[in-house]
Amino acid sequence: MTISDLITHYKSRKDEIRARLAEFKETWRQGDLAIFKELCFCILTANTSARMGITCIEAAGDDILTADTDGIRNILCGRYRFWKTRPDYIIHTREYLKTEKALTPVSPLPKGEGKLLKAKIESLSGFHERRDFFADNPGIKGLGYKEASHFLRNIGFEGYAILDIHVVRLLHELGVLPEAKRPANKKQYVFMEERMREFSKEINIGMDELDLALWSYRTGEILK
Repeated sequence: MTISDLITHYKSRKDEIRARLAEFKETWRQGDLAIFKELCFCILTANTSARMGITCIEAAGDDILTADTDGIRNILCGRYRFWKTRPDYIIHTREYLKTEKALTPVSPLPKGEGKLLKAKIESLSGFHERRDFFADNPGIKGLGYKEASHFLRNIGFEGYAILDIHVVRLLHELGVLPEAKRPANKKQYVFMEERMREFSKEINIGMDELDLALWSYRTGEILK
């Protein structure tokens, strides 16, 4: 891949990319159930694929807010690679958010109780604090820096790099990163993200659009 290839691809899919980013912002406006589903999607997507995560969340529907471990396992069995273990991550995270008064256990959400998770996220001031809450918090199980970034991007927050292997390899091909290895810790993640941010400014493509342009160049899809 060359910079010229990237820019040509971006221009050809710019409208689709911007439409997808607008959908992410709509998730935030929909409230807590949609936001929590997106959090579960990112828990399920780690070490699998976005397509598989989408299939599972669509199958679970609103039950993701109330089903017990066995209920979620039954939904995921036959659809998902880690169907035995990831339901524990979802339940652990859900119970933690409830103890933090950041999520109601009732589905559908009654009037006036659909903004607890939104309020919690809004209380996290600053780019890094917001991501650290989801990536480093033992109460949130199954998210590292990539999936915490993925989650925040998917609910409309801007400027986070989702450094999956496709994006990392392309950034290396473009000379942005010194090697095609995924970051192993927070320090590496922040360094690579900053290099991507500098590159996005150099080519005048915003971070969020650049991420989707790179990912769709490699996969052919603009998902989430």
